[in-house]
Formats: sequence, structure tokens, C-alpha cells
Amino acid sequence: MAPMNPAGDSGLKKELGLFDSTMIVAGSMIGSGIFIVSADIARTVGGAGWLLVVWLITGAVTIVAALSYGELAAMLPRAGGQYVYLREAYGPLAGFLYGWTLFLVIQTGTIAAVAVAFAKFTGVLVPWFSEKHVLLEAGLLRVSAAQALAMAVIAGLTALNLRGLKLGKFIQNLFTVTKIVSLCGLSLLVFYAWSRGSAGTDNAAAAWQAFWTRPQSGSEALSGGRLWAALGVAMVGSLFSATAWENITYTAGEVRRPERDVPLSLALGTLLVVVLYVSANLTYLAVLPMDAIRGAANDRVATAALSALFGAPGGLVMAGLIMVSTFGCNNGLILSGARVYYAMAKDGLFFERVGTLNRASVPGAALVLQGVWAGLLCLSGAYGDLLDYVIFATLVFYILTVAGVFVLRRTRPDLPRPYRAWGYPWLPALYLALSSAIALDLLVLKPAYTWPGVAIVLLGIPVYYLRRGRRMAAAEIPLDAK
Repeated sequence: MAPMNPAGDSGLKKELGLFDSTMIVAGSMIGSGIFIVSADIARTVGGAGWLLVVWLITGAVTIVAALSYGELAAMLPRAGGQYVYLREAYGPLAGFLYGWTLFLVIQTGTIAAVAVAFAKFTGVLVPWFSEKHVLLEAGLLRVSAAQALAMAVIAGLTALNLRGLKLGKFIQNLFTVTKIVSLCGLSLLVFYAWSRGSAGTDNAAAAWQAFWTRPQSGSEALSGGRLWAALGVAMVGSLFSATAWENITYTAGEVRRPERDVPLSLALGTLLVVVLYVSANLTYLAVLPMDAIRGAANDRVATAALSALFGAPGGLVMAGLIMVSTFGCNNGLILSGARVYYAMAKDGLFFERVGTLNRASVPGAALVLQGVWAGLLCLSGAYGDLLDYVIFATLVFYILTVAGVFVLRRTRPDLPRPYRAWGYPWLPALYLALSSAIALDLLVLKPAYTWPGVAIVLLGIPVYYLRRGRRMAAAEIPLDAK
């Protein structure tokens, strides 16, 4: 299958180096999840050991997937990234369904969720931005100060990225370096915390107690199949916290040496973040007993940990650091996501206007459209719902993309492969098996969130054929032509 749009990257400026690319990977991954989701994981699996197992499995799965994407990134170094990989492996329908879901749920939903999280932590420092402070209420529409702030952040970052890639990457590098340093500092507190109290020792002693704590029914002991099912459900939060590393592939058309720097940045960025995430959880376990982690107010585990060590000032400092983290995360998501819609429009699969560049050589119309839809999603205000909704659709396309490595090895052996997936075929196959099991687990145990995600993907099929029919009619091509 020949590329549908080999010249689609013309006009984009190649201004991203290896450091910039790695900062996009790490910065897009580190948002608010690492500071929050361990509370829900602890409620789902019980002991400290199982909490760490969830994060370690998540890390292993993420790194293997990133290494597999590296082969595709080196082989197809074009704007749009994962959209292009799916298009080349399975045809334009698969690429469209990914872009459709990315726009409706995955990218914009994550942008909205991270913006809402930013607003929540701003409310810790400035109570006026509380979710309880309602600014507008008219029928079903209810807008709080927190929602208004979330939408304002999305609008502001969109406006900054409209001014060019240099400004966008400067913001990304600055905020990513700041939060990496902050997470390193948090991790170093484990030694201080261990010398101050017995939480770490107590958590270690009961590390392998497994139970699921539900508000309505209390605690349920876990073993055998129930334990494995609970581990899969618990990974919703950790997987969400470890997603978005693929965003660098969207901007491949603007990387100076994409065939080298995109795969390398995927490996370096994901490895760095996984180490930081596991280290942060060790700090939580050294500071807080498991009951305190499970019962952290509003799930703010990191805030509870610093408050336990340094009192109220520690909680305020952590709130500020999370604001920095979520702000930088959203910049990376906004910067990169628009490149997918731009690539789709170049293929005739999205609005034609979205496939144009503005005076700063960035896809301005795509940035604006993405910002408007993400802002509307903020009105839901439900961070947890968006998290659950996003992760399943994301996981399905991760699975299809890694499977695309196998497909393209068979169907396109002629394509140059400067980098080949490490551990092929065993590690990618192991990833596919494990991720498929997690996806099936979520379908069964979290149907309220996962099945609507499936419906969103499937609804893209008639939309694709409707748009294809209109294109063919406009070009006066017979509808039975291929």
C-alpha cells in the first residue's frame, strides 16, 4: 500500500531536537495522575506490595509499547504519527477511526481532564476557584469557577501555540524540566520519611494483603482470579497516568531527525517517567499508612504525604507543583494533538480548512477546533469519568498499533527500518496478550465507561463512508471505485 499523502508535511518547520522530543514525551505523560490515582489503586488492590505491582506492570507495558512504536516512527516519520501507522497497516478506515476517536474522546478528553485537575488544585490555593462556586446555572447547564478556569487554560495554551512551534516547545521544555526536578525532590523524601515514622515498616509488613474496598459494601478479600481482575481494574488509573507518550509521533514532521530522535525520545522519555512514578509511590508508602492513602481527601495522595511531613505549607507547595505539572502536560497535549487532525485533513478525511497552516507554520485551524471541543468537554467537570472513558479507547488503539508492527513486517518488508522493535516478536506479542486481557477485564468490570467508548469508535464507520461518498461525488468518481 503506497502512502496516501507522502508530501503532507511540506510547510511544517523542523525545529524539534532530541531534547525537545523527550520533553514532549515526558511532559505529556506527567500530569496530575501520579499525584492522585494511587488512592483508588490502593482501594482496589489493598496492600502496598500490590500497589507497587500495578505501577510496575504499567511501567513495563508502557516501555514495551513505546519501543514497538519506535520501529513505526523510524519507518514512517510523518506528521500524524499513530494515525499514519494505522492507516498504512490497515487502510484509511482504521486511520480515520483513530483520528475520529482521538478528536472526540482521547486527546480532547485528556486535555479536558488535565485542565479540570489543574483547576481543582488551583482551588486549594485560591478557594474562589472551587467547584462549589457556581458562576452560571441555567437548566442543565452549570458552570463552576473551576470549570471556567479549566476552559481558560485550554484557550490560553491554544493561543500561545498558535504563535509558532518555538514558543510551544519553550513552554514545554520549561514546565517539563520543572516537574521532573520536583518529582526527583519528592522521591528523595523517601529517606527522610523512613527515619521519621513507622508507616513504611507497617506497609511492608502487610504488603501482600489483597482486598477491594468499596464505599457501599466495605472490604472484600481478593485471591486467584478475583485478584487478577482487580489488578486489571486498578490499572485504569496508572495507565491513564502513563499515556500520551505517543504524542511525539504526531509531531514527527517537525522533528529534525525523526528517524533517530522519535524512537530514542520514546525510549528515554517513557523510561524516565516510569522510574519517577515508581519512586513517587515509594515516597507515599514511606510517609503514609495504607489507610491514609486509601482515604486521602479527594484522592490527593501527594498532598497528604507532604502535609504529613511538613504540615499545611507542605500541602500548599504540592498543590502548586501539581498546577505546574498539569499546565505543562496540557501544553504538550495541545501542541501535538492538532497535528493528527492536520494530517487527516491532508488525506481528505477531515475538514479541509484543518489541513492548512497559519502564518507561524502551525496548523492553526486544527488547534482552534481542538481547543473549542476540549473546552466544551470541561463542562462535564468529571475527572474520574473522563479518565475511565479515555483509557479504554486509548488501550484499544495501542493494541492495534503494536499489532501493526507485525502487519507491516509482512505487508511492507520493503520499507526502510532504521530501528527495529526491541525483543521482536516476543515482547510485542507479550504486550498484545497482556493489554488485550486488561481491555477485556475493563469491558466486563467497568461497562458503564468502556462500552460507550466502543460505541464512539463504531459510530465513526458511517461517518467515514459518508465523507468518502461525498469526496467521490465531488471528484466525479464512481462510488464502486477503489
